[in-house]
Amino acid sequence: MGGTGYALEARGVVKIFGNHVALDAVDFGLRAGEVHALLGENGAGKSTLIKILTGAYQPDGGEVLVDGQPVSLDTPQQAQALGIGTVYQEVNLLPNRSVAENLFLGHQPTWFGLTDRRKMERDSRAILKRYGLDIDPASELGAHSVAVQQIVAIARAVELSGKVLILDEPTASLDRNEVERLFEIIRDLKAHGLAIVFITHFLEQVFAVSDYVTVLRNGRLIDTRKLDDVTRTDVVRLMLGKDIAFSGATGLADARPTGEVLLDFTNFGRKRSVHPFNLTIHKGEVIGVAGLLGSGRTEMARIMFGADAADEGEVKIAGKPTSISRPTDAIAHGFGFCPEDRKAEGIFGDLSVRENIIIALQGKLGWFSALTRDEQMEIAGKFGEAMDIRAASLDMPVKLLSGGNQQKVILSRWLATDPAFLILDEPTRGIDVGAHAEIVRTINRLRDEGLALVVISSEIDEVVAYSSRIVVMRDRELVAELSGENISPGVIVQAIANHREGTPT
Repeated sequence: MGGTGYALEARGVVKIFGNHVALDAVDFGLRAGEVHALLGENGAGKSTLIKILTGAYQPDGGEVLVDGQPVSLDTPQQAQALGIGTVYQEVNLLPNRSVAENLFLGHQPTWFGLTDRRKMERDSRAILKRYGLDIDPASELGAHSVAVQQIVAIARAVELSGKVLILDEPTASLDRNEVERLFEIIRDLKAHGLAIVFITHFLEQVFAVSDYVTVLRNGRLIDTRKLDDVTRTDVVRLMLGKDIAFSGATGLADARPTGEVLLDFTNFGRKRSVHPFNLTIHKGEVIGVAGLLGSGRTEMARIMFGADAADEGEVKIAGKPTSISRPTDAIAHGFGFCPEDRKAEGIFGDLSVRENIIIALQGKLGWFSALTRDEQMEIAGKFGEAMDIRAASLDMPVKLLSGGNQQKVILSRWLATDPAFLILDEPTRGIDVGAHAEIVRTINRLRDEGLALVVISSEIDEVVAYSSRIVVMRDRELVAELSGENISPGVIVQAIANHREGTPT
């Protein structure tokens, strides 16, 4: 990176975990009075870079500089002492303590060895006023909204540090008005010379408040650009690594739905999660879901399955209004769901392959109709063979299998319930080539057999290849539905990047 005068800089930073290179000679520079957006999909290296810049991690190569001088940041406290403060998505304060106590935690004013509460609350009131907050400093922090708690966290970080402020997904839990209030604060801090790193998945917000953008992908620096010189489409292309002129991959030859309508979601949504959407799903079709990380793809899948209850709209199954407020409702109506995080939310690691495969079916049958061990072995063996699950034994713990085989086990679990509708969230992420191909073949086969599927994938070429239709999510909202000749990587990227005026979130 050219230029001088950085308040905070990383030069050629390398970080290695075992055999994995998390950061590969990454450069990053931040100037005073500048908002610099740091973007990238899952695994890009954003969190690792931030942890190095704040002293939580130490680099294996390269160096960190503050005001042009190399520094060794062995702890977050050292970074804080040098003026570097961080505010995370989940407010890292004490909700059961007062606002004033949170603002001055660890550096309370004292009088003869005792905390001077009057001075602390008086100073807190002055600090809060600068941020436009007219609240009682003696009130409990947890009694206030998430937006107020975020502002208190920012005020604390600025008071303690005062040179660099790193905001990690600060708007993820805020509504539009709260986002705009936060942006006013960011602009004011910038005007007072603070250097700000802004990490977000919301592209609209990047262009609303940032001056520069740096994009990481797979631990490498892709580019740093002034936002005045790039379009939203440019940024999406940098993040995804796709050339939007590419149109070699196209969808199914005849993408018009031919099966009966199975599901009809009308104004279906959840506040602070997914804006209300309309979507009709037919038997025998794959609805692909595209969008950047954080666009609302997973949130849409979760409310469809009842893992998060929708608080508005309705769903009809075969034309009949139905309540899907919990996963048991969804399973009873023939739904299945393979989550994005298979280790945390998919597999039961200590249970056997056999038990993982039959558990959803057993739950659907009820525990008064318990499957015998022979019946369990027959079902597990059938799907183990059909899905080519590579396991030494069906009774071995599923946690010992490879990621691809674990994914096949989760898919087998739902297929054993004979579902009518299957939701797959990133079914091919992080698995080997052979397992990847097997799962894609399974998706195509299930579609041809009349199953309705919703498949979320970050791989644009992949989702284009097997989808009957594609819906595009952006900023928690379904913004486009593509079919026929419009199913192409270029059109998808354009839909992700398209800008709507006057929408801060």
